[in-house]
Amino acid sequence: MAATPSVSWNYLPKNYYQRSKIFSAGPCPISSKPPHKENLRNTSLKAFRNAQISSPITAHVSQYKFLQPGTQRTRSNRTVSLKSAGSDSSITSNLLQTALGVVHLVVSLGIILATDKYLKQAFVAAAIKFPSALFGMFCIFTVLVILDITIPAAAKGLENFFEPALLFIQRWLPLFYVPSLVVLPLAIQDIPAASGVKICFILVGGWLASLAVAGYTAIAVRKMVKTEMVPAEPMAKPSAFSTLEVAAWSVISVASFAAALKYPELLGTNARTCLPFLLGSTVLGYMVGTGLPSGLKKVFHPIICCALAADLAAFAFGYFSKSGLYPILGYYLTKVSSNPGAGDILMGFLGSVILSFAFSMFKQRKLVKRHAAEIFTSISIATLFSLYSTALLGRLVGLEPTLTISILPRCITVALALSIVSLFEGANSSLTAAAVVVTGLIGANFVQAVLDKLKFDDPIARGIATASSAHGLGTAALSAKEPEALPFCAIAYGLTGIFGSLVCSVPVVRQSLLAIVNC
Repeated sequence: MAATPSVSWNYLPKNYYQRSKIFSAGPCPISSKPPHKENLRNTSLKAFRNAQISSPITAHVSQYKFLQPGTQRTRSNRTVSLKSAGSDSSITSNLLQTALGVVHLVVSLGIILATDKYLKQAFVAAAIKFPSALFGMFCIFTVLVILDITIPAAAKGLENFFEPALLFIQRWLPLFYVPSLVVLPLAIQDIPAASGVKICFILVGGWLASLAVAGYTAIAVRKMVKTEMVPAEPMAKPSAFSTLEVAAWSVISVASFAAALKYPELLGTNARTCLPFLLGSTVLGYMVGTGLPSGLKKVFHPIICCALAADLAAFAFGYFSKSGLYPILGYYLTKVSSNPGAGDILMGFLGSVILSFAFSMFKQRKLVKRHAAEIFTSISIATLFSLYSTALLGRLVGLEPTLTISILPRCITVALALSIVSLFEGANSSLTAAAVVVTGLIGANFVQAVLDKLKFDDPIARGIATASSAHGLGTAALSAKEPEALPFCAIAYGLTGIFGSLVCSVPVVRQSLLAIVNC
């Protein structure tokens, strides 16, 4: 075979590269003999596309690696390999970050739960009736303030370390109130219908009165001090529930329900065996409730959906196992640490909620300092009004003294309300928790409309009035639509419970309340 002659690049036209780009659909019409430049320039488009490319140019051009097909494939393969390696590295990095995040959450939340448990045991051993979680909250807040003054970086680091635990508590906070609402049929089964009506009247009327007192007090003090509003520290919001989470809890609920039906004492006791599906139904109900349209949430609050889901699961299990509803509700909340139910697990987080108040107050410390007059004055007056007005209303409507005492802390968060009624003898703690939750539901559904009706335009007044009358549930409802009121809600939410606990810890106050109830 004859050797292929070489062709010099000087024979190529000046606009060869331009033509190569324009007519990339076909090969270049260059023969073995170098054509004249003018003739090549005048070549028609049809001839340019149909002509055969000659071997000299092919051989000559093949010397340039950037035009060799094999080289292009090699570079392409290298690119794919690099992309694949980068993708694998990214997946590994994401998995590692997720694992570290889970470990961080477990450690930070575990420390808070362990602190709460240790404080409870210490206070019980020392026969101290003051709420142990409240003492722990003051200790944590004091440590944060001291570190912020001496070593600011350490205070910030401590705050960041516990951030995952705080977001977890904030995300699941309504669930910790649910057990009292789930077992409400047990709490009211021995209460006469007439007494139930009186309790409802006190809760609705008392909520409205407490809201008005707190709001008007905040406005009056604000007019006197004339403190200007400043932007509050931003508060992180927990993430929404994913489809995977809903699916996972659905599988847990159904599988554990079937297992408990077939093996009633699979986990040793009935309460432990029923725990997985009762807990799963509670969590699933909350997830579904939070995903409802906003219009439907006004009349069907997520916490109601949550409680109904748990009650329906208990009813279904009682029906199929032929044991009835009440025994299953008894398994839901046993109040026995050695044989806990789903409700005991959820209410076990209430102490951690109180401890988390320390971080919330520390984060908003500048706001608290700036508006201390409005905040502390309105909260103290509203809390005292709530306690004494409840005692007086109970007396006026003829409600039984034990039931009146049980609903005294109606405007205080469940965790501290239960601690308060433990200071009184003969109180029904289940009724206390239910009254608190019902008060919160009333506030969650009607607080914004009432605030508008009362013409409370100040975010300080709206936030304080909401939290001091409807605690956490009212706070969640208002802050979802009015984020500017959230910092004041968060502050009032914690301080109302703190002040109420401190006041009721004073023997003279307890005796005066009992005197009003029993006179």
